[in-house]
Amino acid sequence: MELHEKSDGYAIRAVVSNRLDSAALTWAAERGIPTHTVVREHYGSLSDFKAALLEVVARTNPDIVALAGFMVVLQPAFVDAFFGKLINIHPSLLPKFPGLDTHQRALDAGEDEHGATVHFVAAGVDTGPIIAQGRVPVISGDTTETLAARTLVLEHNLYPWVLKHLARGEIKLTPQGVDYSDHVRSTAVSCGYSLS
Repeated sequence: MELHEKSDGYAIRAVVSNRLDSAALTWAAERGIPTHTVVREHYGSLSDFKAALLEVVARTNPDIVALAGFMVVLQPAFVDAFFGKLINIHPSLLPKFPGLDTHQRALDAGEDEHGATVHFVAAGVDTGPIIAQGRVPVISGDTTETLAARTLVLEHNLYPWVLKHLARGEIKLTPQGVDYSDHVRSTAVSCGYSLS
């Protein structure tokens, strides 16, 4: 769990998953971090499942809700409840390639660079104000697997970096857009990240 190993200025207070076999649940339980599961099959309808998910997450009273490998489109009520606190990491340079199969789509499009985007979540698939992006080159002979592996290394650095600065109040969502402290702006340059 890179988000824990690289935590600086934040702590993981709970892990919520929609999969009983999630490695994150085992990892959290071994460290005494509360875990919660909300499994779609346990609910009569998709709307009941999504309402239960909102209730469980709200009970944790989160300062930040960081989506990581959560492959469910959230309903507007969930997004509204945590807007400005709800973030996601996506393996592409949004707005390019929202949704699935991003690495293959980047290769098919002949892109010369790929990357990852951390963004505040809005209603829709991989939408919302972009916080930061990191880039990796697309190398001749890349496969989906090699490009995905290179991008994953980037994700494991970019996401904790954003979380640290969000937790410290150095990145905020305002009515005018994403606001960054001078410190964030300077460290983004040194890390090779671009800001919105």
